[in-house]
Amino acid sequence: MVGLKVRPKVPEAGKLVPWNMLVNLRQLRHAYHHTHWDELGKVEFGTSGHRGSSLKGTFNDQHIAAIAQAVVEYRQMKGITGPHFMGYDTHALSEPAFRTALEVYAANGIDVVINSGDKYTPTPVASRAILEYNLPRENHHADGVIITPSHNGPADGGFKYNPPHGGPADKDTTNWIQERANQILAARNKDVKRIPFQRAIRVATTHQKDLLTPFVRGLRLVADWQIIKMADVSIGVDPMGGSGVNYWGPIADMYGLNITVVNDRVDGRFPFMPLDKDLTIRMDCSSPFAMAGLISLSDRFDIGIGNDTDFDRHGIVTSAGLMNPNHYLSAAIWYLLQNRPTWKNTLNIGKTLVTTSMIDKLAADHNREVFVVPVGFKWFVEGLRQGWLAFGCEESAGASLLTRDGRVWTTDKDGFSLGLLAAEMTAKTGRTPAEIYEQQLVARYGSPFYARNDGPITNAEKTILAALRPQDLAGMKIAGETVPAERIFTRAPGNDAPIGGVFAMLKDGSWGAIRPSGTEPKMKVYGESWQGKDHWE
Repeated sequence: MVGLKVRPKVPEAGKLVPWNMLVNLRQLRHAYHHTHWDELGKVEFGTSGHRGSSLKGTFNDQHIAAIAQAVVEYRQMKGITGPHFMGYDTHALSEPAFRTALEVYAANGIDVVINSGDKYTPTPVASRAILEYNLPRENHHADGVIITPSHNGPADGGFKYNPPHGGPADKDTTNWIQERANQILAARNKDVKRIPFQRAIRVATTHQKDLLTPFVRGLRLVADWQIIKMADVSIGVDPMGGSGVNYWGPIADMYGLNITVVNDRVDGRFPFMPLDKDLTIRMDCSSPFAMAGLISLSDRFDIGIGNDTDFDRHGIVTSAGLMNPNHYLSAAIWYLLQNRPTWKNTLNIGKTLVTTSMIDKLAADHNREVFVVPVGFKWFVEGLRQGWLAFGCEESAGASLLTRDGRVWTTDKDGFSLGLLAAEMTAKTGRTPAEIYEQQLVARYGSPFYARNDGPITNAEKTILAALRPQDLAGMKIAGETVPAERIFTRAPGNDAPIGGVFAMLKDGSWGAIRPSGTEPKMKVYGESWQGKDHWE
């Protein structure tokens, strides 16, 4: 008798992931707990904390215990004595890492605050909680960690530290934690203090607190919910299986908004996710492939909102489809500069070097300075906290803004507030953000073509890129135009911080940049042309 062979489905971008591509959660978690010391890689903090996978020996129990102990020692060194807010997202490795870290914190007597109302804690919720605790206090400040690899695939884990300013840690801080964690790891964690989880969750220093309700209540400070409600803007939300899945219902109930959550499933395999363009699962709300599910429902809603797994990014869908992140950020800034009357006219706009120059043009028209920094939201922290930055944004669909009365909201990216802002824009203007972009910005300034290509990069190439200086490249040609040294940057003009690569601008504002990724082993090549796609090519 001849048996029939079942041929696996051929994967296709934008389609649901085939069953044979789903990660084996049992294998993933077993590797987290049982990978041998000799098979472990080092702790490496990139743009957004340490990331890796237990299957590759880069995100395992030993790593998290070492990092948590290093954070304890960093707190002691810096005199941080307040509570340590701790959250985690829906990735399969996040809960095991949460348990490991809590075992270490409890053994070290650290006061830890975890979310009682909803076990998942989005990044902006943790940032807001740290700030609310610290703002009225001169000392005894809080800090926190969020256990998340952001939009990375199901097999990955991530661990990022937020100091008392509430935002991503700077390079000096992450370098110290990384170096100390690797020292601890090299000694096979003999310096780690640790107690079993069942004791750790019950000790007097572990505090369970409702973090959801204060955050939802606070959103009224950022978006004008009354305008959204009066206009009855219909909002479709896809949490993409992420940590904010249980937040949109309370938001709708508290403010009486017309919100429909189109997918409330949580599954560490993320089987409901359409494949991204490279045929992998990635909860990237800026990708039209990963957002295919919500895009297919765009005719049912005035605005669609998608978020990555830790809810620090936003994807905005209108009847025209998924907005390019640069287009939405530009439209949002245009709207805010005209609809926040209590904001001081001296407030700056923050953007990373590789975010669209459309922002520069519209900011100049409104007599606003643009604070241009390297990639990484950490560069906006102080400006938002001190209130001289009205808005900080990255081309990868991450942003935060001041409250409507000009005070700090979060110092980390917030996908909730940027989504609700899209609804407010639609309610107030009668036009979607996509229509605002075309009718107000493109009509005035033109339509830049923006794209990014990724490729492999070696450590040797990273070293070469980091060592380049503008004078080394003066006179090079881009698209036939000679670029002088004064229009070539290896350091950001806003804060003179190194960008790790090269940025060059042409006379008309077109530009190109190349830099290594801070979260993945690849090279990123960016370009924006004000002369169209052919010129970009």
